[in-house]
Amino acid sequence: MAGRVLAKRNVKPLRPSYILDEQIGFILRQVWQRHTTIFARDIGINLTPTQWAAVAKLAEAGPCSQNQLGRLTAMDVATIKGVIDRLTARGLTETSPDPEDGRRLLVSLTRAGQQLAEKAAPNALAISKETLAPLDTKEREMLLALLHRLR
Repeated sequence: MAGRVLAKRNVKPLRPSYILDEQIGFILRQVWQRHTTIFARDIGINLTPTQWAAVAKLAEAGPCSQNQLGRLTAMDVATIKGVIDRLTARGLTETSPDPEDGRRLLVSLTRAGQQLAEKAAPNALAISKETLAPLDTKEREMLLALLHRLR
C-alpha cells in the first residue's frame, strides 16, 4: 500500500491546457505595462496615454466631434467625454459649433494644446522607439504589420 502511494506522488502532473504566460492577452498586457512605464517616465508633460492620444489625434486630424474623436482613438463614449472634459479644464481643448450641423459640437486644440502637441511629439516618438528597442528593424516592421492585421 505504501508503495502505491509513493508511486502516485512521483507521477508528473499533466500540463494544463491553458498556460497564462503563453496567451496573447496576457503578453499584450505586459507589453502595455512596459510601454506605459516608459511613457510616464519620458513624455515630459502631465498627460495620461489616453489624453495624449486625444491631443495627438486632434493635432493630426483637426477638429472633429467628440464621438468621432472617440472612434479615431478607440475610446468608448464615457472615456472620451472624461478625457475631453479634463483637457478642456486644462485649457488644451475647446468646443465650437459645427458649421455643417448646428446640433453638433466640434472639439479642437487650443493654441496651448497645439503647442503642447508640438512639444511632446518628439518624446512620444522616442517612447515608441524605446518600446520597440528589443527588436531589430525588420522585426519592428513585422510586429506592427501583424498587430495592424489583428485590429
